Amino acid sequence: MNYGIVTKLVGRILILETIILTFPLVISLVYGQSDSNAFVITMLITGAVGIALSLFPAKDNTIKVKEGLSIVSFSWISMSLFGSLPFLFSGSVKSFADAFFETVSGFTTTGATVIENVEILPYGILFWRSLTHWFGGMGVLVLTISILPVLGVGGFQIFKAESTGPVMDKIVPRIKDAAKILYSIYLGITLLGIFLLLVGGMSLFEAAVYTFGAVGTGGFATKNLSVGAYNSVYIDIVLSLLMLVSGVNFSLYYALHKKRWKEVSKDPELRFYLGVVGISVLLIALNIFTNVYGSIWSALRHSLFQVSSIITTTGYSTANFDQWPTFSKLILFVLMFIGGCAGSTAGGIKHIRVVVLLKMIKREIVRIFHPRAVIPVKLGQRSLPKETLDSICSFFILFMVTFVLGMLLVSIDGFDLVTTSSAVAATLGNIGPGLAAVGPASTFSQFSDFSKFALSGLMLLGRLELFTLVALFSSKFLKGDT
Repeated sequence: MNYGIVTKLVGRILILETIILTFPLVISLVYGQSDSNAFVITMLITGAVGIALSLFPAKDNTIKVKEGLSIVSFSWISMSLFGSLPFLFSGSVKSFADAFFETVSGFTTTGATVIENVEILPYGILFWRSLTHWFGGMGVLVLTISILPVLGVGGFQIFKAESTGPVMDKIVPRIKDAAKILYSIYLGITLLGIFLLLVGGMSLFEAAVYTFGAVGTGGFATKNLSVGAYNSVYIDIVLSLLMLVSGVNFSLYYALHKKRWKEVSKDPELRFYLGVVGISVLLIALNIFTNVYGSIWSALRHSLFQVSSIITTTGYSTANFDQWPTFSKLILFVLMFIGGCAGSTAGGIKHIRVVVLLKMIKREIVRIFHPRAVIPVKLGQRSLPKETLDSICSFFILFMVTFVLGMLLVSIDGFDLVTTSSAVAATLGNIGPGLAAVGPASTFSQFSDFSKFALSGLMLLGRLELFTLVALFSSKFLKGDT
């Protein structure tokens, strides 16, 4: 393996993180907060290490599969390690395990927290938490791909390792141009979200924080009651729409920009996504209307928000849905696994995989009655090759195996089954809050350091879609066969 190029690029990504840390430092200085020194020290350490690593000699600039996997994995881990320093130096958390958990949760856009009272945190730390969502939303490395070609390094293998769908349609021929287009759309949605929340009465600081969380599908808030603290129908609707928009495949927005309306309207994943959202909202609204709320409009408002939040793996809340009827909680629990669309900032299994799995199940049922029939599995007008179908099945199996193994690890802490299973689902799916002891009104602070590191690992696995990290420990990788 080309260790030189891996080390060099990880170093450059740490330099990028140092630059990103400038933003919370400015916020801290503007508001006269006590955490400015924590950011200065972190920037000095991160920058020094980044520069040292970036000077590491590389025999060439070739990035093959092995290098791509290594760069993706080590970059996320490195950014999380150094990104945890402001939490430690500012005294915002009690231990390194807490700081690492919080930072991984930010960069992976999970939104699970170990901080019990976020309202006492200094503004710089609050802004840093949400900024990690925004930069982690579409992948730190996708942003970096816009810069790497200028440095003379190709980015295809990195983008392949980072991409979030089983079938990656090329938006434009050059990855550098694709990254620029995606982030232009991303930035546009972000600016629109901030403006709409300002209109709703939020301060500029709060509007930015909540927009970063919604567009990055993260979920870190400035209030202990999350979005529910504002008790505003307008804010609820704006954030619901922002979350739903961010859960859609971003390549469809490029198609809209090119006025390819038919392509968007007939997209099978988008149709399935909107259908699942609509049905879930109606079912939960009817359930909580008869059991919790006296008004159908209140039921629809809270149902829309929580479905939008969970299915896009954002994790904001307007109500303690852990107190809702079991029927509603089960729907939300299932949505935790499904997640958002491929090519979006959301986590989870992804709707496109669920669509294909359902089509494969349908095919097998038909084969019972017509055993000799040759039935292709189609996505739109395209027949999917066997390799893609195998990959989707393998991913689903690996996801469920990881879920079970995660439960076994976390069960050591002795929590009940609902708490344990939802904590693992919420971290592996990059959602944030779970149910019972890790519901929207609680935090993950009660877990042991061992479980916090295990849950942090699950967040990284979920964000990198399992195979990227798992491949690092495969026999082929370790033997140097790739």
